[in-house]
Amino acid sequence: MADRKAERERAIIVGVIFPHQTKAQVEEYLDELELLADTAGADVVCRIYQEREKPDPAFFIGRGKAEQIAKIVEDEKIDLVIFDDDLSGVQIRNLEDIINCKIIDRTTLILDIFASHARTAPAKIQVELAQLEYLLPRLTGRWRHLSKQYGGIGTKGPGETQLETDRRLIKRKIAILRRKLGEIDNQRKVQRKGRRDIFKVALVGYTNAGKSTLLNVIANANVYVEDKLFATLDATTRVIKFSPTRKVLITDTVGFIRKLPHHLVASFKSTLDEIIEADILIHVVDISAPNFREQIKVVEETLEELKALDKPTIIAFNKIDKLEDRSLIYTLANEYENAVFISASRGVNIQALKEKILQLIDDYYVEITGKVNASNSEAMSLIYKFGEVLDVKYDDDYITFKIKVEKRYLPKISAYIST
Repeated sequence: MADRKAERERAIIVGVIFPHQTKAQVEEYLDELELLADTAGADVVCRIYQEREKPDPAFFIGRGKAEQIAKIVEDEKIDLVIFDDDLSGVQIRNLEDIINCKIIDRTTLILDIFASHARTAPAKIQVELAQLEYLLPRLTGRWRHLSKQYGGIGTKGPGETQLETDRRLIKRKIAILRRKLGEIDNQRKVQRKGRRDIFKVALVGYTNAGKSTLLNVIANANVYVEDKLFATLDATTRVIKFSPTRKVLITDTVGFIRKLPHHLVASFKSTLDEIIEADILIHVVDISAPNFREQIKVVEETLEELKALDKPTIIAFNKIDKLEDRSLIYTLANEYENAVFISASRGVNIQALKEKILQLIDDYYVEITGKVNASNSEAMSLIYKFGEVLDVKYDDDYITFKIKVEKRYLPKISAYIST
């Protein structure tokens, strides 16, 4: 018999239309959920909708709809039912009593993808922490599920006692993982301190918007790229040299998504700190996505949560080669102040993006002219370390410099220069 784990699972996806939503909206949400399912290794066989005023406390959907799904599961040999909204432990348990297959929600699916895509030790720790924090309040439903599914010799005993044991073990594991993440965070702070004097740019955006492809093009990097959601999780930093005296650190960060779990944002704090530390953000948008405006809103809400929304931002509308209505470019150019229209995969308009980065960087600089005593080696060292020397004139005892310097270093240099 073939190993079932090696096969792709057959799935049903379930969306609920609440009064504040339209069916078209929920259709788009389920399109994204289907992409997530595909990334996780499941083929979506069908979609189920239900209109409701509010979620049912016991089943999220109505009991009748659950029974309808149970019939489809049996007829179509379905392995998995995925809900587009978060379910409580009780709801999962009740649904599994009726529907004879695995029941998971959107967050569980996202966490599963994160777990399979985590390559480095920090990413694996962050994902495991998020999974355990999500599992802990849902443990009642999971324990009963395990007892029911794997009944027989070796499984009998006081379930509640086992449940409390599980809770203690999970809480202890969470504490260990948080401590490890704290150590990683401290290491990254030391690394960031070492590059404090270099201008920092962070790529942000909705998942699969093309951030990693853009990093590869703009920095001649070799970052892993795949046309799937959350292909990369780790922050990747590369150096771009605009001139011999001007270089920039550019960092690709984990993609955002609608309903990104809050505890996942918290778990990935050490990675997302790269956004907080950046001087400039490049918000990469897939202009070919039908709901790109909603994706922009999701990213902005996450940036607001990180207290990074007020940073100088270039909005890079990517994948213009896939755009059918070219008039949209003119509309968005008028709507967004720092907009650039690119195709990262084809290298279109990348130079315009670089020029826009330099333009924003220049806003951080000021030009000053002043004299320094020719024997003052400390002043000379500071000028060449923190400034870009534009012109030099030599007198007998003094050297006159015209320099471009970041505004934040102006007080440091001004102390040594007489104007």
